[in-house]
Amino acid sequence: MSAPKKVVLAYSGGLDTSIILKWLQTEYGCEVVTFTADLGQGEELEPARQKAELLGIMPENIYIEDIREEFVRDFVFPMFRANAQYEGLYLLGTSIARPLISKRLIEIAKETGADAVAHGATGKGNDQVRFELAAYALNPDIKVIAPWREWDLTSRTKLLEFAEAHQIPIAKDKRGEAPFSVDANLLHTSSEGKVLEDPAVQAPDYVYQRTVHPEDAPNEPEYIEIGFEKGDPVSINGEAMSPATLLTKLNEYGGKHGIGRLDLVEGRFVGMKSRGIYETPGGTILLEAHRGIESITMDRGAMHLKDQLMPQYAELIYNGFWYSPEREMLQAAIDKSQEHVTGTVRVKLYKGLASTVGRWSDHSLYSEAHVTFEEDAGAYDQKDAAGFIQLNALRLKLLAARDKRLSK
Repeated sequence: MSAPKKVVLAYSGGLDTSIILKWLQTEYGCEVVTFTADLGQGEELEPARQKAELLGIMPENIYIEDIREEFVRDFVFPMFRANAQYEGLYLLGTSIARPLISKRLIEIAKETGADAVAHGATGKGNDQVRFELAAYALNPDIKVIAPWREWDLTSRTKLLEFAEAHQIPIAKDKRGEAPFSVDANLLHTSSEGKVLEDPAVQAPDYVYQRTVHPEDAPNEPEYIEIGFEKGDPVSINGEAMSPATLLTKLNEYGGKHGIGRLDLVEGRFVGMKSRGIYETPGGTILLEAHRGIESITMDRGAMHLKDQLMPQYAELIYNGFWYSPEREMLQAAIDKSQEHVTGTVRVKLYKGLASTVGRWSDHSLYSEAHVTFEEDAGAYDQKDAAGFIQLNALRLKLLAARDKRLSK
C-alpha cells in the first residue's frame, strides 16, 4: 500500500489513540484528521480536542460530534426491532456502534480530501473487522490503516517509551497495567481482559459501572409504561422522548434496579473465545418490553419466522456486515413485521429483573372472546377442534401403522 497523504483517525483522546496519531505522523509523514464521536460513553470529550491540538492537529482538522440521536435512531432501534441477541444473550452494544463510526470516518475523509482512515482496534478482536468491512462497503477505494497490525510497539513498555519520546502526556493511572479494558456507549459497557480473562473466576464488583448489584437494588419494585410505534419505543410513562433521551432514561431505571448484567464467553468472528462483562440496563428493559408488545400485535407465523431469522441477523451485525445486502434484506423483512407493533407495555423493575406485567394496543390480535373459559357466545366452536386434530394426526397414524406392521 502506498503511503497515505491524509488520514482520518478514530480518536478517543486516550493514550493508545494518541500514540497512534503520533505514529501516523512519524511513520507516514502524513496529515492527520481526528474524529471523536460522542456515542453516550459518559466521558468529557473536550480533553480530546485539547490533546489533538497539543499533538499538532490544526483546529479545522479536529472533528468532535454528538451522534447519540443518530446512533439510537438509525442503528440501535432497527436492531431492537429484531430482538437481536448474539449467541442468544449478547445485545451487541459494541458491535452496533462500529458501522456508525466508520460511516462518519468515510464521510469526513470525503469532506477533507483524505485518502485513508485509521482505527485503534487490535489484531485479535472483532472491531478491526467491523471497522474495515464497513469502510470498504462505503468506499471501496479507501485505504485503511490498522497500526496494531503494523507497528513494533508490541508491549506496554514500548508504548510508554514511544509516548515519552514524543512528549505524549501519560496519566498516572496509565503507568501500570490497567485491570481491564472498557468500551462504552449509550447502549452498554463492555469490559474484558486482565482480571477477567479466567472465565472460571467471578468478576470483581468494581468491574460493573452502570448498575448497582441486584442484591443492593431497591426492595420495592418500580413500574414503568413504555409506548411503542411500529416497533420503536417513543414514550415512557406517557411522556414522548427522542430516541437517545428515551434510552438514557431507561438506562437510569435499569442501573437503579441492577438490570442488564451479563457475564459471557462468546465466540469471536476471528476464531477465539473471549470472556466479557456487559451492562445493558436500558437495552434489557427495551428487549423485554418490545417482546411484550409483539406478543399481542404480531401474527404467530410472522413472529415465529422473525425469531428464526434473528440469529442470522444478529451474527451479521456481530461479524461486521451491517452494510451488507443480506442484512438490509433481513431488515426489510423485520421492518415489515413491525407495521402493527404499536401500543403500550407495563414493565416491573425489581432486583435485576425486568418483567412484562401488562400490555395493550389498538392493533391487538388478542381476543378475550375466543380464549375465555367462560361462555364465549359462539365465538369459538370447540367441536371444530376434533376434525383439526384428526387431520393433523393422519400422517402420524400412518407412520405408526407402518411401524407396527413391520415390527411383526
